[in-house]
Amino acid sequence: MSHIFVSPLSWGLGHATRDIPIIKELLKHGHKITIASSGSALALLQKEFPACEFLYLPDYPTPYSGSVFFVAKFTAYIPLMLHAIRREEQKAHQIFKQNKYDLIIADNRFGVYSSHVPSFFISHQLRFSAPRIIPIAEQWAQSFNSRFHKNFTRVIVPDNSPDTVSLSGKLSVNTRKSTLERIYYAGILSSIKKLDMDEDIDFLFSVSGPEPQRTMLERKVMEQVQKLPGKKMVLLGKPAENKEYKLDELTTVKSHAGREEMSVLMNRAKFIISRSGYTTVMEIAELGKKKCLFIPTPGQTEQVYLSEYYMEKGWFYSKSQYSLDIVKDIEEAKKYSGLPPMSDSQSNAEKLYKELFAPYLETM
Repeated sequence: MSHIFVSPLSWGLGHATRDIPIIKELLKHGHKITIASSGSALALLQKEFPACEFLYLPDYPTPYSGSVFFVAKFTAYIPLMLHAIRREEQKAHQIFKQNKYDLIIADNRFGVYSSHVPSFFISHQLRFSAPRIIPIAEQWAQSFNSRFHKNFTRVIVPDNSPDTVSLSGKLSVNTRKSTLERIYYAGILSSIKKLDMDEDIDFLFSVSGPEPQRTMLERKVMEQVQKLPGKKMVLLGKPAENKEYKLDELTTVKSHAGREEMSVLMNRAKFIISRSGYTTVMEIAELGKKKCLFIPTPGQTEQVYLSEYYMEKGWFYSKSQYSLDIVKDIEEAKKYSGLPPMSDSQSNAEKLYKELFAPYLETM
């Protein structure tokens, strides 16, 4: 039995949830796993895998900001990020001195690696999406990522390869040699499963994002949702609350839905309205949902780019939060095709294990 160290970042739940299929596959093969994370990601994985060992490892400061101040905020963020990575390296190396691990998996944690242990880095962002006024930032970001990729055995991208159905577009493309020679496109990795159930919710709204943007979207949705026909469910993205009520006979509002309930609701939904976060897109791909409206979080350049990319591909329609007209925008979104079929998360995790991890783990 090999001992594996898995460490996802906790910027939201996306890093943790996409690691769930990988962790399940590792456990299926009888390996022991230690998970190091913090915040909501740590809490989620403790609930999902109670038999695993857990360690606390702090996050980096988050870089999100409004686009108006992108240059100043991004420039100020760089030294903070580098300092956080150095601290993370020191902490990780201390952990690896005290404990023997046979393989390391770091999800967007640049400092979690060992020169003595096969180390794998997971990310769909091999470059960052910057405002068009400063394209040099994307080139710098490629170099930044590649500098750290050199410390890892391989770089795992939770997406299909760029020459097939790429969900992340330019974000998962890096032309630097040290990254190119390490890239492994794993396909989508989602914790949500397709269930055999009726689609009995006409419209599912998932309101999320950092404040004040989450509240701004909530106001827009609550002002307009009753204009839509059919059965509607609105999730407000407020995990600290526990409320459920009806606006009218056909419109239910819930403060929050846990992962299991969210999986069921997404399976039941005929049409999904949400932010264009990459984790959400992988979930939609896993479920084979064709009808969605994306509302990117203002200032989060990745979501803005993905929304534009999907519109260009003819897959999904998106609309700015500031000019949202729900009835009109949903009608426009119905004209889009949705994503083409692709391999599911379980199959991708099985292939990932066989091709990347097994050569190191099954020879011990």
